[in-house]
Amino acid sequence: MSYKAIPTCLYFSLLAVFLLFLQPVMGQYNFAGVDDMLQKNEKALGKHVVALVWKDGKIVYKKEIGEDFNAKIQMPVAASGQWLVAAVSMIYADEGKITLDTKAGKLIPILAKYMKGYINLRHCLTHTTGLEAEKSGLGRLLPKSKFESLEEEVNFFATKREIVTNPQTEFFYSHVGMNIAGRMLEVVSRKTFDRVVQEKLLRPLKMRATTFFNYDNLYVNPSAGAQSTANDYMNFLVMLLNNGMFEGKRIMSEKAVEEMEKAQFADLPVKYTPKGTEGLHYGMGAWLMEEDAEGKGTVISSPSFVGTWPYIDRKNNYAAILFVKPQSGEQGREIYTQFKAAVDEAVGGK
Repeated sequence: MSYKAIPTCLYFSLLAVFLLFLQPVMGQYNFAGVDDMLQKNEKALGKHVVALVWKDGKIVYKKEIGEDFNAKIQMPVAASGQWLVAAVSMIYADEGKITLDTKAGKLIPILAKYMKGYINLRHCLTHTTGLEAEKSGLGRLLPKSKFESLEEEVNFFATKREIVTNPQTEFFYSHVGMNIAGRMLEVVSRKTFDRVVQEKLLRPLKMRATTFFNYDNLYVNPSAGAQSTANDYMNFLVMLLNNGMFEGKRIMSEKAVEEMEKAQFADLPVKYTPKGTEGLHYGMGAWLMEEDAEGKGTVISSPSFVGTWPYIDRKNNYAAILFVKPQSGEQGREIYTQFKAAVDEAVGGK
């Protein structure tokens, strides 16, 4: 009797072990809907696409479309870099080297000389400086003039740009505020902006293929000159989703991350906002695609408007990026909405 029981028990023990190994495989997410969505929109996305989804401490979905186009390829991400600018600014605030109330004129005397010194860092990070921007189209996002340095560009803002309205009285999306913020960080640190962002953010996040030199690599442009890879940018998203932590190291304080994801000046009139962001509130460097009753972002994104859409979803606890080659013209959020809906379904979101 006991002789027969031993192999029977052994059989069930082995079966239990086998099922334990099988369980993670059976529990994998089903991204067939995301594959189908990307295939249907391949032409609209420019036939060069990388899609990444991070959840449960790892990449759970990766799709690369297009010859020689992959998650390691560096491409301009333009305005998506503004999220990084806000993060570096908040890191300096964490360190007590600057505050959101620090006036630009205190650090950049020429702004004070031309009656523009009252603009503070928060105004710069929220597009509420009140300074004149470009007149129309993508010119509002991409400066037409080339400058040898941020100092030269901000001097131009001081001497040539009109004061349209008082700061914090209207929202006008442009490159002006972010580039003033970049110059403020240069003065505080006594380093160039590219060095500042490398030391405080890119190196700690292992974003080795990310830079803020403009497309022709001639000058640094915080507002629209960022270039990155899907892998690099995902590291940044993971850090934010983990409330400032990356691979066991604190990059930003939880308070700083929370401030970036809170609606800023939500009641101000909107004079200009890019296509695809109509009706959305702005945090710092990013849009609140969805928010709770208290104005805290639950889905936060910083699209480039020429294709790439990175975002974090705090409701379903994941990060994702739709990374493409830059396309001409401002892009709407229809494809992004389809992509997110498909990812939500795959990871069990509603």
